[in-house]
Amino acid sequence: MSEKNNVKELIKKLNQCRNEIIELRTTLNQLDNQKEDWFNKKEDSHKRLSEIFRKVKELKQSRNSLTSKVKELKETREKNNKLIKEKISNIKNINQEKRDVFNKFNIKEDPSRIKDDIEKIETKIETEVMSFDKEQKLMKEIKLKKKQLMQAEKVSEVWKKSDSVSKEIDRLKKEADEAHKNIKSHANESQKKHEEMLELLKQVDELKKEEEDAYKKFFEFKKKVADANDELKKKLVEINEINKELGLSKNESKKQKQEKQEKIIKEKQGNVEEKLKNRKKLTTEDLLVFQRMNEKENN
Repeated sequence: MSEKNNVKELIKKLNQCRNEIIELRTTLNQLDNQKEDWFNKKEDSHKRLSEIFRKVKELKQSRNSLTSKVKELKETREKNNKLIKEKISNIKNINQEKRDVFNKFNIKEDPSRIKDDIEKIETKIETEVMSFDKEQKLMKEIKLKKKQLMQAEKVSEVWKKSDSVSKEIDRLKKEADEAHKNIKSHANESQKKHEEMLELLKQVDELKKEEEDAYKKFFEFKKKVADANDELKKKLVEINEINKELGLSKNESKKQKQEKQEKIIKEKQGNVEEKLKNRKKLTTEDLLVFQRMNEKENN
């Protein structure tokens, strides 16, 4: 092969290599973008998983707290119900004792009620204008009621005991009812938290698969990027070798460019000389070339 043909072949190979490098760089950018996209998808899935686990943890803590509260309230309710049964059994005995005493002293009314009746009659006598007979009648009634009160006071301790136990039973029943309402409310809230937690956990497997698939794709494109980089390096080495063979250095390229410019100038000078010879009109560019020719001759 002649030197000329060899250079021509090398230049063809050089251009081909340059085109391949351009294509490789384009492909490399595309692969790198895809690799980053899959990495971002993997990170997004991971963040969503982390957020779900955070919410699940919060819901679990809240649910467990509510469940503990329900357990505590049930224990309180059971304790109160047991006390109520004991108090009811106790008051039955007290009421029987009260009936026995009432029968023994022939007491028909509650001592506190008798006392209230006495106070009302006394107030009536003090505040109202009435006949002497009516006043005497009311005084006799007060006397009778005071006698009843004295008899009734003999059983006041039993009565107070009965009243105290009744109030205690009412208080315990109220607490038991309140505990029951709270148990129901807390249990419903705990169930809601549990169901919400289960709904979130349903998403975990799907998100884990998304994260795993995205990571596989990321790793796949990471390898493709590395392979493309290796191929690009080889092509850059190849193009350097071709340039060495062609002997194209920066100085030679500059020399070639200078020679090309000189050739163009000579062609233009020849064109101007031809026009002068044939007495043709010169253009502005021709005049500039002619001026440079004269300067060169004078130097």
